[in-house]
Amino acid sequence: MLDVRRLILLRDLAHLGTIAAVAQAHAYTPSAVSQQLAALQREAGTRLLERTGRRVGLTSTATALVQHTEVILAALEAADATVAAARTGLRGRVRIGAFPSAVRTLLPAALVGLARDHPALDLMISELDPVGMPAALRSRRLDVALLHDYDIAPTPPDPALDSTALLEETVFLAVPSDAAIGNIAAGHASPDPISGARDAQWIIGSPGTLCHSVALHACQLAGFTPAVRHHADDFTAMLALVAAGQGVALIPQLAIAQPSPQVRLLPLAMRRRTRVAYRRGAGGHPAVVACVAALRDATTAFLD
Repeated sequence: MLDVRRLILLRDLAHLGTIAAVAQAHAYTPSAVSQQLAALQREAGTRLLERTGRRVGLTSTATALVQHTEVILAALEAADATVAAARTGLRGRVRIGAFPSAVRTLLPAALVGLARDHPALDLMISELDPVGMPAALRSRRLDVALLHDYDIAPTPPDPALDSTALLEETVFLAVPSDAAIGNIAAGHASPDPISGARDAQWIIGSPGTLCHSVALHACQLAGFTPAVRHHADDFTAMLALVAAGQGVALIPQLAIAQPSPQVRLLPLAMRRRTRVAYRRGAGGHPAVVACVAALRDATTAFLD
């Protein structure tokens, strides 16, 4: 019988790419991970790993095992959900991951509702960039996560996760109110604001973040590479920099609280899409069901 804990390490190697990254995710040493994977290979009786230069890759058999592992883990999550549903009342820790603009706008009301309806739940929030949340869910550092992507750059499905749609919002190009940027003259709209800002200075997220890659992709779709002047990962900071005449930025609707008179917000055809994600098989867990319901109620109240 193959050891499920070792299969999880193999699955994580497929996602993370290096033994060092797997070791960090599990708080193991790289040598401990290598030993466990070697033991799994002996259990399987066939080669699972192969070296390509300095990297360790998976054989076709190992890749098939990873797919089976996802099915096994989803079944275990479903079994845990069945047991949890048989208990009386909700209790225990629930770890929720969210991106900053959701933490400021949607999470407070959702937490109030969860605390009122399920006072025995121990709720813990972690603020993360969406890029890092799938790995946090897979490694059980999170139980529920608010993820988002953009319609111009959809995120491929993750075989370890399920999700339910929560929110679709407009994305704006924020420009200084007195700016005459290309065909975005002060007081006038543009049929294609991003294209009109091809000669502007840009404020975008840090490299490696979703906001960074989406801003670059949006500009590339408009036929240019943006001149990046500043990197900022907080939309409030981005809006302050725009108000100070430091450039233009892409800002989703959820991040706009009280617009500054020094900033004009030009609506784009682009949409940001937020969903509630959890491990595959956990959708019926009462705590996950409660979190999804509370987040939906908070989103409805925020938009009204």
